[in-house]
Amino acid sequence: MVVGLGITWVLDGLEVTIVGAIGPRLQESSGLGLSPTQIGEAATAYLIGAAAGALIFGELTDRFGRKKLFLITLALYMTTTLATALSWDFWSFAIFRSLAGTGIGGEYAAINSAIDELIPSRQRGRVDLGINGTWWLGTILGTLAAFVLLDPRLIDPRLGWRLTFAIGALVAIGILFVRRSLPESPRWLVLHDRSAEASNVVDLIEHQVARSASVAPLAPHEHVEYDPAQVRGFAAVFRTMLVRYPSRTLVAFSLMISQAFLYNAIFFTEALVLGTFFGVAPERIPLYIFPFAVGNLLGPFVLGRLFDVVGRKIMIALTYGLSGALLALTGWTFVSGMLNATTLTAAWCVVFFFASAGASAAYLTVSETFPLHSRASAIAIVYAIGTLIGGAAAPSLFGALIATKSAHAVFDGYLIGSGAMLAAAAIELRFGVEAAQRMLEEVAI
Repeated sequence: MVVGLGITWVLDGLEVTIVGAIGPRLQESSGLGLSPTQIGEAATAYLIGAAAGALIFGELTDRFGRKKLFLITLALYMTTTLATALSWDFWSFAIFRSLAGTGIGGEYAAINSAIDELIPSRQRGRVDLGINGTWWLGTILGTLAAFVLLDPRLIDPRLGWRLTFAIGALVAIGILFVRRSLPESPRWLVLHDRSAEASNVVDLIEHQVARSASVAPLAPHEHVEYDPAQVRGFAAVFRTMLVRYPSRTLVAFSLMISQAFLYNAIFFTEALVLGTFFGVAPERIPLYIFPFAVGNLLGPFVLGRLFDVVGRKIMIALTYGLSGALLALTGWTFVSGMLNATTLTAAWCVVFFFASAGASAAYLTVSETFPLHSRASAIAIVYAIGTLIGGAAAPSLFGALIATKSAHAVFDGYLIGSGAMLAAAAIELRFGVEAAQRMLEEVAI
């Protein structure tokens, strides 16, 4: 399950890394001759597609099930990523990127629902953060691939950047076969009056655990009632979010918007910053992205256990607050001329060690704090709006700031990201829900 479902983040990380790494190449005649602003706009198109995909497939996931949708969305991503490799100008590239984003956005709604509904409550935090953190495993794979495929000594520059998109499609093909064997969420089955199927899934899981761990399953000790009449559409979901749980909705949006802005502002344009202000050649960009990705990957795995032991509220506020403060400090040293390409990358590694754990916890927060009947739709709405407000504007904004070649202009962008993270930390402390080691039905039903 972890491999089959967690691949979503690997693929998204792979996609973002590839586009970030090939940004300088796309500006050359061997690429598509794009401007820095157009590269930022293409990244925005990907995020807009992801937002649309989350909304479309999120509602379908609550209606038709987790399993059907995570097969469809992966197939959509696979075909449109291959199409991206055949782009011939800015518009074709942006359109194919948008469609690939649609598949990834749909994945987020279906996958986060399935993961949290199948993970034991006592370990849900660390497992969810760990799986979300594998986004950076995709980044590492994309970095290694770009290091080879973008080297003009090894591969023709006109072909290398196109081949990078084939990697994600090949991984997706393999994972489609893995996902076919995964079960539907028993909670979703019960809610849709399919109790016999839910019982069969649970029996299969218990049998496999007993066989592999030689431990008999515990007798049931909780009684939960589900009402199939709760299965409705987006109107009911909005009522749940805005009328029943307004403070939880505020927390969810603040966490999602701030982390989306931070990540999409910095990561989509990292290669442009290194190239514009420090003269790093396109083929050397992966050398800087790799340690940055490792730092991000370590964050959720090193800190994940604390989200279950110390608690959600303290850890989320701490990771958001630290990353916001450290980003402001990094921006100040950058604009003061105290950093070079290596030390700037080292500073980013520290900032995003904390930010990656916090960003992963944003998805965990949404999936934990809203009821089963609207879980995927709530994830979709928060992700889509958070991405459009916080993420989609960020690459275009930073692309334009970098195009000015003014370090002070880029610093202003860093301060916006820092302020958003600090505000989200304060909102979490005031309104956050403590869901650590609690059954999902205890948190919301």
